Amino acid sequence: MLRVAEQYVGTDTGRQRRANEDSMLARPPLFVVADGMGGAQAGEVASRLAVESFQDGLKDTTDAEASLAAYARAANAGIHELSQVNAEHAGMGTTLTAVYVGAEEVAIAHVGDSRAYCLRGGELLRLTDDHSLVDELIRQGKLTPEEAVEHPQRSVITRALGPEPEVEIDTRSYRARDGDIYLLCSDGLTTMVPDARLAEILLAHPSLRDAGEGLIAAANEAGGRDNITVLLLRVEEVQVAPSSPVDGPPTLTGIPAVARSDAAVEPSPTPLRPRRPSPGVPSTGRRKKRLRRAGATAVVLGVLVLLAGGAYTASQSIYFIGTNSRGLVTLFSGFPYELPGGVKLYSKDFVSGVSASTLNAQRRRTLLDHSLRSEGNAIELMRSLELGQLE
Repeated sequence: MLRVAEQYVGTDTGRQRRANEDSMLARPPLFVVADGMGGAQAGEVASRLAVESFQDGLKDTTDAEASLAAYARAANAGIHELSQVNAEHAGMGTTLTAVYVGAEEVAIAHVGDSRAYCLRGGELLRLTDDHSLVDELIRQGKLTPEEAVEHPQRSVITRALGPEPEVEIDTRSYRARDGDIYLLCSDGLTTMVPDARLAEILLAHPSLRDAGEGLIAAANEAGGRDNITVLLLRVEEVQVAPSSPVDGPPTLTGIPAVARSDAAVEPSPTPLRPRRPSPGVPSTGRRKKRLRRAGATAVVLGVLVLLAGGAYTASQSIYFIGTNSRGLVTLFSGFPYELPGGVKLYSKDFVSGVSASTLNAQRRRTLLDHSLRSEGNAIELMRSLELGQLE
């Protein structure tokens, strides 16, 4: 069975843009990157709406591809509808690349030119096809990859969420392996850094944080013409204990209860004489007491584990707003504390494209005081911030 063992999320405005129109979601086992387009902050709105469509996770994971596509179509409908009723948002759209990590496979839904890759065995595999003019010309043999790099229409995409009432969603699933690293990114990375260099950076940094920061730095060093968003995740195989073949409930110590046999046990032809306890071996009475104490201890530990698990689950419905390592306003779930040993009581939920340095002192005090908030209140504050309406 697969699980996400490590993840990294980072975004940067780049060196030639004033605002960041990328949005992303990292809520294992679901990950989303969206790159918006449109004037007057419309691109920011489109990408945010796309990501918010996935905010609650997949309700049905029996067919992850179908579920991802359904969420993408719902996002498309919402973005298109808003673009029709609001002149400021007319023509807005966004790319979308969403990944769901299942028990054995990774499912992907994709529209536009944001990409998904897999690093496996030292080789970087591209998992998505760009819905862009130059990529279609390459697939038709009318353009070489080298020519596409400097093509004047390299930024023109042929498919996105929002511009049309209906959109075709590409979906596919890949069998995952232990140790696979998946990269989701906006084209602000891939138009600046070739695939070979992406692989070099990933292979040079065992830590996903270091790798992600290295990728963003490489894109900026190459010119940083667009917003850069990088989302990395590493999956690992975990062993699931096989179900017991013995009928009946487990005992309190976790050892399966012995099944009763329907066949009668034949009596021994000669009576067995009780043996004296060997030196150092507790008598039957003492063994029973020790077993009872061990069983009670196991019960207490089990209850503590359940309480801790419940507390952690409850903490995930509590949110606060702070900044990430790059100074971007970020939504966190959990409590704003870190225990000794580096144990964090919070996890990153959503990274905005707004740098805290752009906020005035009053706004910073209002927003970044680490107050505990409900999900709805926190999301509304983030939305107001991104729309420039926070007072």
